[in-house]
Amino acid sequence: MDSQHQTAIPDGSLVLITGITSYVASYTAKCLLERGHRVRGIVRSLPQAAWLTDEVFPSFSHNGAFDLVEIPDLTAPEAFSNAILDSQPSAVIHTAMPMSFDADPNKVITPTVQTMSNLLRAAARVPSVKRFVYTSSIGAAYSPRTGIPASLTKDSWNDAAVDAAWAPPPYTPERGGKVYAAAKVAAERAMFQFVEDTKPGFTVTSVAPFFILGPVLHKRHLEGSAGWIRKVFAGEARVSGVMPFGCQINVQDVAALHVAAVLDPDVRGDRLIAAAEPFHINVVLDILRRQYPDRQFMDDLPSQGLCLATVSDEECLLRLLKKWAGRDGWIPLEQGVREALASDT
Repeated sequence: MDSQHQTAIPDGSLVLITGITSYVASYTAKCLLERGHRVRGIVRSLPQAAWLTDEVFPSFSHNGAFDLVEIPDLTAPEAFSNAILDSQPSAVIHTAMPMSFDADPNKVITPTVQTMSNLLRAAARVPSVKRFVYTSSIGAAYSPRTGIPASLTKDSWNDAAVDAAWAPPPYTPERGGKVYAAAKVAAERAMFQFVEDTKPGFTVTSVAPFFILGPVLHKRHLEGSAGWIRKVFAGEARVSGVMPFGCQINVQDVAALHVAAVLDPDVRGDRLIAAAEPFHINVVLDILRRQYPDRQFMDDLPSQGLCLATVSDEECLLRLLKKWAGRDGWIPLEQGVREALASDT
């Protein structure tokens, strides 16, 4: 329970989460459930998401604190109306996002904004909703670059990605990352514009993390970016050409910021850009060699410079982390690497 701090929504109230099967959403649900809140997850297919109720949250499912609702097409005009009206949630967390990395902006940006608009309109019609949180991405604020300082603020937007995404065809595969980032920009801006235009009964906040790593709750998350560390550990050469860089943030810290965005009375209309420390593949390899001195790993890659971006309001984020997760600082990369390999899934 949250009796230690005043909260923006009642103790034990329901939080509705879209894209509940995702890495971040499942950890955020875990944090909320452990605080005594109820969680209802929106999925596109109940049979394909049964592992959440059966394997990840069985005890919460059995006592009625966690359940799922199916919405096959999130872009349908009234897709969320019944789910929100029937649930009467106190908060909505929107993490659902097309993850195809399709290079055609019409196939990614357009449905992403449509889904956001559908959800906002449905939430605005239900007076119980007091908080709306969007899981964005660092890509909405910034494209990581090495050796170039950047100070990221609430007003940082990745307009370069938007321009690149909407450039004329051909939509070649390398444009997929820009299209994904542009979709996050468009969805965030649509959310803040909706609030400005309609003045709903809820406040909105976005959480925009850098590259997320750490432990996983289920083996299915290893199929995405959460499995990257294990692939490096296994020496899979095919991942060496797409190694992430920039800054890392542990999934548990990202979940804590989502909890803060839902519960903290002072978090309203914010963009929480989350970054713990700069990293790249060679830094991770160095950690692995120290942790496993008897194991042979791939050689370092050339030209792996560090990202020099900083977050201007990091002190505020760290205060939220302390308040809602009880941690004095971000979980360090070395711990995240260890957790990624130790997860019992």
